[in-house]
Parts: sequence; structure tokens; C-alpha cells
Amino acid sequence: MLLVVVTIIATALRSGSSENSPAAIASVVPTSQLAPNAPPAPVGMATAPGNLVLDVPINHRRITAIVYHGVGTANVVPLVPLGSQRNAGVLNTIAKMLTGAPDGGGGPSYYVDDAGQGPSTGSVDVGAVAGTDVYSPVDGKVVSIRPYVIDGRAYGSVIEIQPSSTPADVITLTNLAPAPGVVVGTPVSAATTKLGAVVDLSKVLTQEISRYSSDAGNHVHIEVGPAPATNGVFL
Repeated sequence: MLLVVVTIIATALRSGSSENSPAAIASVVPTSQLAPNAPPAPVGMATAPGNLVLDVPINHRRITAIVYHGVGTANVVPLVPLGSQRNAGVLNTIAKMLTGAPDGGGGPSYYVDDAGQGPSTGSVDVGAVAGTDVYSPVDGKVVSIRPYVIDGRAYGSVIEIQPSSTPADVITLTNLAPAPGVVVGTPVSAATTKLGAVVDLSKVLTQEISRYSSDAGNHVHIEVGPAPATNGVFL
């Protein structure tokens, strides 16, 4: 029994160190020619209370990294990631090996960054090079489009979607240039409706996701919160 435990610990140590090594992190960045822009496969990326499921919004062959982090706002709804956490740590890995627990959900691998304020899964950044198509993560309709302003200048837009499954929520996507025809009231389908494209913020700010993607860190930012209410009617 002792030999089995020692073997598990050694395996976990190797697994944990390799997943956090520069080589492993760099391996998520495409080294060959980028895959064509195309709709993603309909794969769940995360869930939220009320049976809300967020699908992967970018073709998986163009994703550089998926990173969950806090955003320091009381209105955010913590997400439950699907898939396996690449930086889960040795103790977590050992526990899964001993219990036989699955990595969870069959979704994409991801990182959790604890640097931000609030719940560590309060938002998710899906990395991709600038110009990559971004698709709706849910079925629903567009309820708001506004400029994303940094230092007085607009860099793409913020798009808000009311999901059909949980209309009391609003999905906020930032860092993308809206696709032609996407306006307030536009119905959207998960992994099918193109919302826009990732904008280039590499010369504007340091993007935290670059610690995991080994590139400039361009990405689409997604978070879930309660929909604003006016006279008891959710907009």
C-alpha cells in the first residue's frame, strides 16, 4: 500500500510540474499555421446556477488558453468550469487519483488565476489571436451593445446577451468587434451565431492571460450577472 501511495505522489508531482512548466504552457499556442476561422464545436465550457451552460465561444484549434479569474464585483455569478484544471496543484491531483474522481464535464482544459478580487471563477478569458471569430456561448438575444472604453478611447464593444434558459441573467462579453448585423434584439444560438472578432489590446494594456498563453494575451472576456430590472421586468 505504501508503495502505491508513493507512486501516486510521484506521478502527481510530475504531472503538476509539467503542466505548469513553460513548455507545457507554450504547447497550447498553435505553432503551425492558424486553423481557419470557423464555428466552435458545441461543447460546454462552464455552468452557473439555474441550469445555465456556457459553450466554448471560439474554435478550439484557435484557443491559446482558457483562464478563470476574479473581477472584484459583487454582482458576478461564480462559474463552475467544465473540463480539467491544468494548474490544480499536487494535492488536488493526488485526491483525484486516490478517489478516481473525473476531471469533470468533458470540457476544455483551463487555468484558475487567484490574483483577482472576488470569486476565482467570477469570469473567464478565452484567449485567441486578434481577428479570431467569437460565437455566442448561449441561446438567447442581444440586449445591449456599447463601446469598450480604455483611457477615453473605444476598443471594440461590450455585448450583453439575455440567455433563453435563465432570462434573469445577463452574459457580458468584452474585447470584441461586433459582427455586421449584430444589434440589440438579435437572436443568437450557442456555438452558431457569430458575435464578432477578438480585438487587439496588446499595445493598450498588459493582459493577465498572457501568463498562461505565451503570447500577447488577446482574448474575449466573459462573465455572468443578474439582469437589470426595471419595474419588475428584466431587460
